[in-house]
Amino acid sequence: MDILFFFFGALGNATALFLFLSPIITFKRIIKSKSTEQFSGIPYVMTMLNCLLSAWYGLPFVSPHNILVTSINGTGALIEIVYVLIFIFYVSKKEKAKMGALFAIAIGAFVSVALVSVFALHGKNRKVFCGLVALVFSIIMYGSPLSIMRTVIKTKSVEFMPFFLSLFVFLCGTCWFIYGLLGHDPFLAVPNGFGCGLGALQLILYVIYRGRQPRPEKKPTSDGSNVEMDQQKPQLEKPQATAKVGRDDQV
Repeated sequence: MDILFFFFGALGNATALFLFLSPIITFKRIIKSKSTEQFSGIPYVMTMLNCLLSAWYGLPFVSPHNILVTSINGTGALIEIVYVLIFIFYVSKKEKAKMGALFAIAIGAFVSVALVSVFALHGKNRKVFCGLVALVFSIIMYGSPLSIMRTVIKTKSVEFMPFFLSLFVFLCGTCWFIYGLLGHDPFLAVPNGFGCGLGALQLILYVIYRGRQPRPEKKPTSDGSNVEMDQQKPQLEKPQATAKVGRDDQV
């Protein structure tokens, strides 16, 4: 049992590291285009907060025998902080203040939990308090891509739901779910079981909508009806003096 416990903890560390590194492709795109486009920064803030709280929960004076939880989540917290700062730098001016405030609130929430657990709670009460808080924010972290899933269903495109992020959400959630079951730790098993299920739903959406083009925008006409906007400009034929309008461009 101890061997399996350590095995799934180590495997959870590996899959979690891939999960934390999987958005690199997305951020290379953001940096190259100097725009966050339609990507959401909320999942990165929630992941950062979850990592901070989970790393705190895994410390020996809070939850014994969970140092593997602290090691990977401490690493993840540093990686996510870098992502959030990059996102804030490139996000539009309209959203910059909102993302900055969300980042500050997340850091403030972690500091508050740490101070309360150190100075006001001891022993089992400390573990239960930190575990419950980590559980709640782990579920929020796993649930934060729901807005992106809604966008996928609405646009019928997975452009803004990276495949590897969805894959490693599923793998990471599965490993830590089993780790929590083996360690009889509901504070780890419950949220990661939720993450496992949500990751599976994301992969199902990816299979359904992979390769599809986003729905074209519709432009209202003078008679109140809507027509789909052609993304390509009509070509002019030469050498005729007047432009010949294609059949698809006629109203």
